[in-house]
Amino acid sequence: MKISFSARVASRLGGALLLSTSLIASVAHAAPAPADAAAPADADVTDQSQDIVVVGSGETRSVQTLLPQNLDVLPPGTSVQKALNFLPGVMAQSIDALGVNEQSLSLQVRGFNTTHLGYTLDGMPLGDGAYNNYNGLTISRALISENLGRADLATGIAGLAIASTSNLGGAVIYTSSDPSKEVGLRVSQTVGSENSLRTYARLDTGDMGGLSAYISGQYTKQDLFVNQGTGKTSTGEQINAKIKYENEGFTLTAYADISRTNQADDAYISKEILGRRGYDLGGYAPDWTSYLQRNACTVTTTPVACVPSTLPEKIGDVTYTNGQILRSDDLFYIAADFKITEALSARAQVYRHTDGGAGNNFITGLSNQGTASTADDLPVQIRDTRYTIDRTGALGNVSWHVGFNHFEAGFWVEENTSSAARYIRTDVTGPIDLGQFLQGQPATAQWVQETQWTTRQFFVQDTMKFLNDTLSVDFGFKGTYSRSDARAIPGVAKAAPPASTQFATGSLVAEDYFLPEAGIRWEVAQGHELFASYAENIAMYQGGFKLGPQSVSQAVWDVQGKTLKPETSRSFEGGYRFVSRGLQVSLTGYWVDFNNRLLQYNPCPTAQQQNPGCGNSFHNAGSVTSKGVELGVLWKPLPFVTWYNSVSYNESTYNEDLNFCTATCILYPTAGKQQVDTPKWLASSVLTAKYAGFTGSLSGKYTGERFYTYTNDQGFPGYFTMDLGLSYDVGNIGPLKSAKLSLNVTNLTNLRYASNFDNSVFAPTDPTGTIIVFHSSAPRQFFGTLSVAF
Repeated sequence: MKISFSARVASRLGGALLLSTSLIASVAHAAPAPADAAAPADADVTDQSQDIVVVGSGETRSVQTLLPQNLDVLPPGTSVQKALNFLPGVMAQSIDALGVNEQSLSLQVRGFNTTHLGYTLDGMPLGDGAYNNYNGLTISRALISENLGRADLATGIAGLAIASTSNLGGAVIYTSSDPSKEVGLRVSQTVGSENSLRTYARLDTGDMGGLSAYISGQYTKQDLFVNQGTGKTSTGEQINAKIKYENEGFTLTAYADISRTNQADDAYISKEILGRRGYDLGGYAPDWTSYLQRNACTVTTTPVACVPSTLPEKIGDVTYTNGQILRSDDLFYIAADFKITEALSARAQVYRHTDGGAGNNFITGLSNQGTASTADDLPVQIRDTRYTIDRTGALGNVSWHVGFNHFEAGFWVEENTSSAARYIRTDVTGPIDLGQFLQGQPATAQWVQETQWTTRQFFVQDTMKFLNDTLSVDFGFKGTYSRSDARAIPGVAKAAPPASTQFATGSLVAEDYFLPEAGIRWEVAQGHELFASYAENIAMYQGGFKLGPQSVSQAVWDVQGKTLKPETSRSFEGGYRFVSRGLQVSLTGYWVDFNNRLLQYNPCPTAQQQNPGCGNSFHNAGSVTSKGVELGVLWKPLPFVTWYNSVSYNESTYNEDLNFCTATCILYPTAGKQQVDTPKWLASSVLTAKYAGFTGSLSGKYTGERFYTYTNDQGFPGYFTMDLGLSYDVGNIGPLKSAKLSLNVTNLTNLRYASNFDNSVFAPTDPTGTIIVFHSSAPRQFFGTLSVAF
């Protein structure tokens, strides 16, 4: 298997696993495992192998559960986040078929976008899901999809215990699978469209006196589908390892994730560009000469002769490639669960996550190459954007059963240092591979900013059960405190950032020590439940250089910093669910008040909005009210047939007109308009049949009309896509426990459409369709997989 991590990474993983193994093994030696060791955590889901989704029976909130077998209808390696797309009220977008390209990965639930949701893995916070993240990482970089135990989506109210400061609109709670109690090796190989290649392997040790472990890894590669000859390959290398020791009354778990991704970027385009160039706009690579000639038209001091663009190309379209995005993550946790008495239990967890990232792009500008002569000057520079995350945290909770009460209290603390910097390199001599962390000292810095994050959170809750557990009531509250201290720093360039382009130094605090939540669930008859829930939440201010209110000039900060308020939400939902062996139904209605939404005001053209000096600023822009209804139905008409359908309606409207101020202020009529990137209608259907080793699935998703302007004068119509999955499990062959062949076809009808939107460039209007706001969808793609188990 091709995983070529550096010796430093390998030694770090080895050291972490050795430490965890030694710790757990010493505990195991001191306390032998009981004879009736517990079954794997995911053993109870095997009887539901045909289920597409599991309705959250017993919950006072709307919860849908995705199980590992739900991923069987998708190509191996598909992001678990994208797999949520078929659930009610969910829109998961990505330019690539597998949903792993992070620049284009987005999630929208009931009108709340990616960064207004919460995400955890085994209790550990994953941050707010933002691209160019500052406080976490995506689930694709944290967990290989085959190692999923389950994913619980709380579509509106996340629950008090979740470690998140962004969960205004719900949360996704991921759980990794436990090591198997049996020794085994699983290997799969996938090939497909656009030179796709993926290798996955997992080795389980089996149960060894209460101690079990696995180590798994994957290597992935795929080219962009756009019209570009080179510089279009994305690769990923990842290792997951988990060790678990179980004894009567005590469980100790250690987890490690090492991830290295190198992703080729796709171009964001506008409606105007789409009309001229189509969906598959790529760069000039490998035609370096023509690229230089086009750039020479705007860099007049270069000796390279100008060759102007001719229609359908315009000079603004010119690019060599759309750059490369690199991320290197090391993620570890150790958790201990204690059963102190039959009525009292506790859990403690510590974690550590470090990330180093870079985004490299060729841009127009003059490179002197460090020589006195101007004869070899080139009209090209490299924009080198760098990111770091260094966070450490701890979580703990205690649960106590007393009579009909189940009391629970917990805490979460985290210290995080993140940074973002943008450098300009003027030593370009020719085309180079941007898929690397660039060495040497950049010539200049545009801005360099470091932020210290301090997060403190606690919760208390009581759940009461009456009438033989047919009636349950829970209530409690949480308190949250989040502080971000940003400071401008010199950076590593030869020339420090000038004051005119440097980002600000300043502090923001979001805090509220009483955020209540309450819910009720009543089982009115066998399998029939009614539920209702209410919650209040607050979000910390975002970070990052694109969406964070501290990524402004010092002059702007000195004016806006004292006026900003943190975003908040109040959510109410209620509904009905029914669960039987052959039918599951969930019907939910909700009302949400989203207040103090933060909006970025930027007067620059969309292609230049992140350039310092644009004068961007952030302001609280009023409130949004969301109302809607969701229906999900899972039906098994035959033992080997499962049919899942969902439909949802969401009306998320602005409550005020927008006073949009750049050089001047203009009042735009936005009151009553649908929120940007929020379709009113979503519907999905997944039909699956399994018989005598054969499995077939046909899935479809309708996504309704979406707007990208606040006045709704520009947007894209609704569309319907289909995916096909076929597989045959030949069963045992000699030493093989299973051998399986699979074929997956994504976007079966080869429909082209606008995929994800860039929410940092939304604007009041776009009469000419020139806002560069969306990624195009991937065309029809094929993937074939052979998997075996020993």
